[in-house]
Amino acid sequence: MHQNSANNPDLISISALHINNILTIAFNHTGENRAIVVFDRRCKLANILTSAYRQNLPDAQYIDFDAVTPEFILAAFEQLREADLVVLIQSTNFRLEAFRLRIELFKRRLKVIEHPHLERMADHQLAYYVESLAYDPDYYRKVGRALKKHIDQADTGVISSGEGAQLFFDCPFESAKLNIGDYSEMNNIGGQFPIGEVFTEAQNLEAVHGRIRIFVFGDTTFTVNRPEQPITLIVHQGRVIGAENSTVEFDRVLQQIRDDEGEIWLRELGFGMNRAFTSDRMVNDIGTYERMCGIHLSLGAKHGQYHKPQIRRAEARYHVDVFAVTESVRLGDVNVYKDGAWVV
Repeated sequence: MHQNSANNPDLISISALHINNILTIAFNHTGENRAIVVFDRRCKLANILTSAYRQNLPDAQYIDFDAVTPEFILAAFEQLREADLVVLIQSTNFRLEAFRLRIELFKRRLKVIEHPHLERMADHQLAYYVESLAYDPDYYRKVGRALKKHIDQADTGVISSGEGAQLFFDCPFESAKLNIGDYSEMNNIGGQFPIGEVFTEAQNLEAVHGRIRIFVFGDTTFTVNRPEQPITLIVHQGRVIGAENSTVEFDRVLQQIRDDEGEIWLRELGFGMNRAFTSDRMVNDIGTYERMCGIHLSLGAKHGQYHKPQIRRAEARYHVDVFAVTESVRLGDVNVYKDGAWVV
């Protein structure tokens, strides 16, 4: 249902400011390149963002996804040239038959900004989402690169999550990947917004062990689920073998992974950097909240960025994000996290 974005003038103006920084600093988008914005009108946040992009890209072609055919959209994309921009403002996730949008657009060397699953955000969370679009290159690029340097040089790591719970990584880490709005050394320019993350995983998955307390997990509907008290995961040889203070829904997640994959691997180690999201400032969409400033991990065998010999990609089905109570993060001999912030 169409909702009038004029009821949100402050959020529109703030969004427009943040989007201007994304376009000019992160994407180096100029008037020399064309832009297409594909949007829908199904939720308040989609309307806010569309209005904000109209302020920044008045000459772009705007296409209402629900008002045209897939063929019309594909034909519009055909007119674009390398380094042109596509913005996707999606209350859910746009589907164009067998056309995998972002992958195909990247193949054409186009710049892509995706805002998916916007309808999952509740009204009181809209301001958090808008704030999360703020692009501070000094913070993201300096802190992000410093984290990567520490990760890539560390021989071991320890995450402390309170009440004596510690998760040990008794091995080096995979070369860390950056999602910090700097695409100068990347093949593709763009991705899903908001941004703010450095991620890796243990080189030897079986060298991970200990206990870690999680305060949020992604449930079977890809929605943030916060139990009344943190759940303590027990990890042995890189696998989750137990969960204390668990809930019915989290047990359902674990059982689903166990049924389909046989065991529950702990894979991604994510260093979220987006300061708009904290343990108290949450949004419902798990893929958006994943940028939260702190540590998140993934349960399940699926992690397409890194290959592990004991895991066959074709059989890996699950990548469930869980968010750790984070008191400190040690990489080698260096503590890189204190009082809710990265200290590098």
